[in-house]
Amino acid sequence: MLQEAPLLSVLFLGSLLCLSLHVEGWSEDESAGARPYLVRRGHRKSLVETEYGEISAAEISSGVKGPYHIQFITLEPNSLLLPVLLHADMVLYVHTGNGKLSRTDGREMKGINLRRGDVYRLQAGSVFFVRSNLDSERQKMRIHAIFSNTDEDIYEPSIGAYSSINDLVLGFDRKVLQEAFKVHEEVLEELISAKRPPAVVHAVTKGQKSVYWELEGRMLDFLTGNKHKKTKGAKTFNILDAEPDFENCNGWSLTVDRNSLKSLGDSNIGIFMVNLTKGSMMGPHWNPMATEIAVVLHGQGMVRVVCPGTANESECKNMRFKVEEGDVFAVPRFHPMAQMSFDNDSFVFMGFSTSTKRNHPQFLNGKRSILRTLDRGILAVSFNVTSTTMDQLLNAQKDELILDCTTCAEEEESKMKEEIEKEKQEEEARKREEEEEEQEKEREEKEARRREEEEKKEREEEEARKKEEEREREDEARKKEEEEARKREEEKKEREEEEARKKEEERKREEEARKREEEEEEERERQEEEEARKREEEEREREEEEARKKEEEEARKREKEEEAKKREEEEKEEREREEEEEERREQEEAERERKEEEEKQRREEEQQEEARKREEEARKREEEREEEAAERERQEEKEKQRREEEQQEATRREEKKKRQEKQSRREETPRREYEEARRQEEERQKRRWKEEEKAMERERREGGGEQPEEQEVEAREDDQERKGDEEKGRRALRNPWKL
Repeated sequence: MLQEAPLLSVLFLGSLLCLSLHVEGWSEDESAGARPYLVRRGHRKSLVETEYGEISAAEISSGVKGPYHIQFITLEPNSLLLPVLLHADMVLYVHTGNGKLSRTDGREMKGINLRRGDVYRLQAGSVFFVRSNLDSERQKMRIHAIFSNTDEDIYEPSIGAYSSINDLVLGFDRKVLQEAFKVHEEVLEELISAKRPPAVVHAVTKGQKSVYWELEGRMLDFLTGNKHKKTKGAKTFNILDAEPDFENCNGWSLTVDRNSLKSLGDSNIGIFMVNLTKGSMMGPHWNPMATEIAVVLHGQGMVRVVCPGTANESECKNMRFKVEEGDVFAVPRFHPMAQMSFDNDSFVFMGFSTSTKRNHPQFLNGKRSILRTLDRGILAVSFNVTSTTMDQLLNAQKDELILDCTTCAEEEESKMKEEIEKEKQEEEARKREEEEEEQEKEREEKEARRREEEEKKEREEEEARKKEEEREREDEARKKEEEEARKREEEKKEREEEEARKKEEERKREEEARKREEEEEEERERQEEEEARKREEEEREREEEEARKKEEEEARKREKEEEAKKREEEEKEEREREEEEEERREQEEAERERKEEEEKQRREEEQQEEARKREEEARKREEEREEEAAERERQEEKEKQRREEEQQEATRREEKKKRQEKQSRREETPRREYEEARRQEEERQKRRWKEEEKAMERERREGGGEQPEEQEVEAREDDQERKGDEEKGRRALRNPWKL
């Protein structure tokens, strides 16, 4: 067994202890394409944008599978998302506002009212449309949706997530439509010639419906196979109304799976939401069966993701990054992660998990730590520490899942900035080294070229010297020949000059006659050219005048277009200002509520402090009289604790034995063992509660009669708080694997 320990240590460290690896940060100035796990809000792709709403999309990869397609649909009050045909499964979450979704699968029309916090699923092949309500608050309806990407149900980027009913119908020619719908030609003419509306329009009333709208309804019935319109209500699951799977003073978390929402039964998508209070952390954990794709709903936080193996660093790196409201981030399966909130605000995010098939998150810390299920001795060998050190590591943390972690996010952000700065410095140093190498290379090349030029120059000078000597010899020989030839030439020249003078005189006479004829011809040509030049100037002036008029007309058109564009930009800026004003009012309302809650809490603390002071004074006055009674009580308490510890030790041995038996019989009777363990835990809990009640009753009897009124109030509050904790404990026992 000891010989196998080093190998086990290597495997264990390679799979779970990547927390000690070198951390790679992400630079804030990197492009979105360089970060497949994070899409900033400003990097979403706009699909539709009108005055009544907009649709944007983001595609994010988990590094292993994807990309996953997510859409953000925003509808102004009393707006309508026109009917579309789904190409892939769609799971949606209503972030703000309310409205009504109507959908059909070809059998009947179903209507469902949507409000903030609702989760709903639409299957591929469904036709649906959404209308936002016009409520008193005039709140926009915002929907976050993910489209399935599995082998059975593939999202095809080439055709998109859905298609418009108008495009499906009007893709056919006039003859096919007339024979299919059996309507008059003027009806089809109105349908075909009508301007196609955008995907999001203002919701029409009954009085505004035209033949076009009526015909569209008939088309919808025809395509889906409905003979008679039916409206049937459907159910949703609301995250904000549900009880959290886990909750403490540091925050809460909730998951929505097939048990919570039956429509997710055959889907590969689940929903989760996490709310971290100020200075909190979702403990380190990983998902063995699912990839998480999350959207930040409120605040900002830090996300830490650890590479789970010893893969190439270029393919798998440890990461830490900051996310803000509207950002989308993904964490692949088997990647340990931790999310942290800053000390100045809470951090809320919801998201989609890519699997609902027995995905139990595995935590490294707390009572549910997977490390606690492993043999302590083997763990100690794996870490190369003593068993005592390992016991201290696993037993120190009493909290579970969501922990207090003051300044953790700030420190992570500081480390991220330091790493970014370090990377920048390393990049600058690398660039300097490359520049120095380039300069050194240039110097060497210049030196080589200089030496080569000097050698070439020397060779050229040597060749020039040899050529000069040869030329001098040739010049001497040529001079002799030229002297003899000159003498012969002079004699010949004297004869030729005489003949030339005669010819020159004759030529001059002929030249003068020819010049006179040429001057006359040039005068005629100059006059003709002058006339042609005038005609060309007149034609060019006319063309310039026409071109100037055309340019002025185009300039006026451009000015009109710029004015129209400017008006559109001003309208868009006005809408953005209104949205910012609305968000500001929401933030101010939230801040006001927070301050009222803090003031209420402060008053309660002051009241509690006063009650504690009065109780302390009463206890001091009765201290001497209660010493002997207290001593007896301590002895009894020690004896009771000893018996409880013995009973707990026996219970632990019994539970350990039963767990071993349960492990061997898990395939045969898992449900019976679980029920028996839960019953025993409830009985033990009841016994503890009875003993605590008896102890409290005994203290009241020995304390000398009735308690003061303040103490009775505090006792009743403690009793109510204890009963609330008991109820939470019973809920946790009913479904311990919920989270």
